[in-house]
Amino acid sequence: MLRVENISKTFNPGTINEKRALSGVSLHLAPGDFVTVIGGNGAGKSTLLNAVAGTWPVDDGRILIDNVDVTALTDFRRAKYIGRVFQDPMMGTAADMQLVENLALAARRGQKRGLRWGVTKAETEQYRERLAQLGLGLEDRLTVRVGLLSGGQRQAVTLLMAALQQPKLLLLDEHTAALDPKTAAKVLELSDQIVQENHLTTLMVTHNMKDAIAHGNRLVMLHEGNIVLDISGEEKKQMTVHQLLEMFHTVSGSDDASDKMLLS
Repeated sequence: MLRVENISKTFNPGTINEKRALSGVSLHLAPGDFVTVIGGNGAGKSTLLNAVAGTWPVDDGRILIDNVDVTALTDFRRAKYIGRVFQDPMMGTAADMQLVENLALAARRGQKRGLRWGVTKAETEQYRERLAQLGLGLEDRLTVRVGLLSGGQRQAVTLLMAALQQPKLLLLDEHTAALDPKTAAKVLELSDQIVQENHLTTLMVTHNMKDAIAHGNRLVMLHEGNIVLDISGEEKKQMTVHQLLEMFHTVSGSDDASDKMLLS
């Protein structure tokens, strides 16, 4: 479902601020894979996600989604293949629009617009049912402006919006980092639920090693723009944070696992 083939990305090349963010990274996701991506600050996690999303063009290599080469496509042209939830709860939704209007926009992503009634009764009922599944009472607040919702509620809505059209690939970009621990746990629970119910292929970037181990069927660790760990199956299920740190030390040759790893 996703093939990242030998991609590289350097920011500010030829200047004093030159930074090689990705160095020939290759990563393949089968349909239904839920891959968590972890690494220290500057390891290349966000650059990898943004490269897949089309936010940053890559210098070398190819990116294919469902066997379609999207390497040269801009981010908005890739939108029909991708659903994304950002770290900032304020992104991904239109704050001044009603909840029902936000859902309608998500349902029409990639479709041609025409002069017709905005949201039908049938659509409203469908959105009400979807919101009820979140267990947050939002099904009774369809006309509320999304900007009035809490951060956790907005992330839950963004998750739902990202999955409405069952995208080829779901990108979760540290989507619980700005939330308090209790709310973050609820959003992660909803993430698992939505991914499983819709059989979505998912790439989740996180700073939290516990979350990286607990969620998904595969774990990838980046270090200095390279994939240094790729574990799945029983090996991932039995993994502990301590063992993961030891593996990181072994493959990276680094003992820097304090503030850069941001354990929580």
